[in-house]
Amino acid sequence: MVRRIRESFAAVEPHADEAAKLFYGMLFSLAPETRDLFPANMEVQRSRLMRALVHVVQAVDKPDDLIPFLRQLGRDHRKFGVIAGHYEAVGTALLATIKKFAGDAWDAQVERAWAEAYTIMARSMQEAAAADEGPAYWNATVLEHKRLTWDLAIVRVQPDYPVPYRPGQYVSVEIPQRERLWRYLSPANAPRADGVIEFHVHAVQGGWVSRALVGQTKPGDAWRIGSPMGRLAVDRDSGRDALMIAGGTGIAPMRSILDHLAQWGDNPRVHLFFGGRTREDLYDLESIQRIATSNPWLTVVPVVESDPGVQAVEHGTLADVVTRYGSWADRDVLVCGSPAMMRSTVSRMLVAGTPLDRIRYDPFTLD
Repeated sequence: MVRRIRESFAAVEPHADEAAKLFYGMLFSLAPETRDLFPANMEVQRSRLMRALVHVVQAVDKPDDLIPFLRQLGRDHRKFGVIAGHYEAVGTALLATIKKFAGDAWDAQVERAWAEAYTIMARSMQEAAAADEGPAYWNATVLEHKRLTWDLAIVRVQPDYPVPYRPGQYVSVEIPQRERLWRYLSPANAPRADGVIEFHVHAVQGGWVSRALVGQTKPGDAWRIGSPMGRLAVDRDSGRDALMIAGGTGIAPMRSILDHLAQWGDNPRVHLFFGGRTREDLYDLESIQRIATSNPWLTVVPVVESDPGVQAVEHGTLADVVTRYGSWADRDVLVCGSPAMMRSTVSRMLVAGTPLDRIRYDPFTLD
């Protein structure tokens, strides 16, 4: 089943955008009421669909990774108003789309493999959604919007009720400037007694929501925050030390974890590489270094790629610098940053000898 799913999906991937358009066209035809669940501009949603499918295909033979991901996805989809009846239409549209683009790779056995896989996917998502007794989303109010540069801002929000996220997780947010366009953001602080959450937002090219977050957010804005997702974490009981690799605003979930670990004096050793193209990209370095000053278990290595005059930093890409220090084969590795940075860093680490099962990153890090 795994081989058939992967081989057929490999034929679909080169036509990802066309496949996503066909899928949503069929879904809206089969279940017209679902159209109102999505924004007018579907570009981000189509990209997100394909990334989710890629992650499912990669993890289809790893139930310990796949099932938690699907359960989180099921809980998260409650914010859209998805009901059990929609899953049948989704399955029909999905199989028809893969059949269309798989071409000669599609046959009765491949169809059966995809049908079985989708049944597992749908069941996991529906069971998780039904079992979740919390709200589908949390209402929150913007307390502060601090613009650091033209494309970078720090936003602090106050939810009406505390959001039950774990340090290192991410959440989806909907803002009034971009209704129904949810974007994933990682809290940069561990959960606090007052519930306040800090987000670091970088305006990406073509990012409808991120540009509005950086340029148009103002105190008093009403946000909605979806269910927490993600598995980035440092296990204090594993007996293994940790390696963190963060590029740009990828520092946010790492800082949340460090903020949490700082509650204890005895922790695994943590080696953090924080990188950017220029020194300006290391916008949160001073905060991280302050944590390291009072916590000897934490070592911070700033990395700058394209600013040779900067002192007291390592120079090169994160992939270059991290592997220059060794293979880190005995560490739990956490990676967060742009997709390009994560791809290059993980690839180089695997070549250097880092075991794949020790490397963790989340599939949704940038929209």
